[in-house]
Amino acid sequence: MKFRTLRGLDVRGKRVVVREDLNVPMKDGAVGDPTRILAARDTLGYLRDQGARTVVLSHLGRPDGKIVPALSLRPVAAALAAALGTPVAFADDCVGPVAEAAVAKLRDGDIVLLENVRFHAEEEANDPAFAKALAALGDLYVNDAFGTAHRAHASTEGIARDLPAVAGFLMENELNALATLISDPKQPFVCAIGGAKVKDKVGVFTNLIERVSSFVIGGGMANTFLAAQGVDVGTSLRDADLEPAKAIVKLAQQRGVILHLPADAVVSTAFDADDAATTVPLAEIGARMILDIGPATARAYAAVLREARTIVFNGPMGVYERAPYREGTRVIGEAIAAATKAGAISIVGGGDAAAAAHELGFADAMTHVSTGGGATLEFLEGKTLPGVAALERAAREQSAV
Repeated sequence: MKFRTLRGLDVRGKRVVVREDLNVPMKDGAVGDPTRILAARDTLGYLRDQGARTVVLSHLGRPDGKIVPALSLRPVAAALAAALGTPVAFADDCVGPVAEAAVAKLRDGDIVLLENVRFHAEEEANDPAFAKALAALGDLYVNDAFGTAHRAHASTEGIARDLPAVAGFLMENELNALATLISDPKQPFVCAIGGAKVKDKVGVFTNLIERVSSFVIGGGMANTFLAAQGVDVGTSLRDADLEPAKAIVKLAQQRGVILHLPADAVVSTAFDADDAATTVPLAEIGARMILDIGPATARAYAAVLREARTIVFNGPMGVYERAPYREGTRVIGEAIAAATKAGAISIVGGGDAAAAAHELGFADAMTHVSTGGGATLEFLEGKTLPGVAALERAAREQSAV
């Protein structure tokens, strides 16, 4: 990937339009989790200190092109100001006279957050006229929103056709970290993968199977692989169609890649019957459901992970949100942390994986925790991310001038 970054650019006095991903959880009209706001601090703080006139774009939720007051970014402006330790103005629209007036008031070092770009249907349609209206607010475009890089929207892709475009520090860090998984990763390379369904991550398996030495598999998808091998998984969540799992098993065999599957499990009679949780070997699942990998499996997975030199954690091993079913994810998280301390590169990718890493306390021990959910997944699938492709295109065009 070849793209330009903020580093070395003279931005003083320039209007810099920055696309951030401030799509944060809201609770009672306030920010519930500031993680994405905190992730934006490096880029926005740098622009402030360099004397740029910073215009921040973001979306919040899915208003589907309509003005939804509950999805206004106004509360986010206050949280962003607190995170930066500096005032952040707010404008009630992202284009037109209101936005233009707000930008005109900026002085060197000032920051304004514009209203939710998805209040306009033209945003998700990547309407060229809307993209030009956004571009008219700035002299330079910075894409710092890796979490939306897989969307070809006006504020992530279209605007880069109308302004000089570079990557922000968060975008740069994300792409550099994830690139280590694709370009000559150190071996052994192990992918700890969980999640509900195999069919949702066929692309991840297919792309990474060319690079990894093994997968350690948990979550609902492990049930599907077990069922594909003839194991009775009782009432456990699994894919109805077992063919994708069988195809992945065959491909792994052809490539010499090991698929580690559970030997025991934590089961219960129902999802919310925590008091009935118990550990059993696979042969004793019966009519119960699997909700976590068992302790023997967790120890075996941890042994594989501690020997790895490159690790991607792409999904919890069980229903970690509930106390009886989080031990599997905790044990492998500790193993990844130990491997990282010993010199391995560890990348946490995907929304559920990142949430589990933070919840169980091992996020800070990882080399990198991605802020992208769908974007990280599509990157691991080997797909082209429109937001990144736009930066690469802009770099080629600017180098040709």
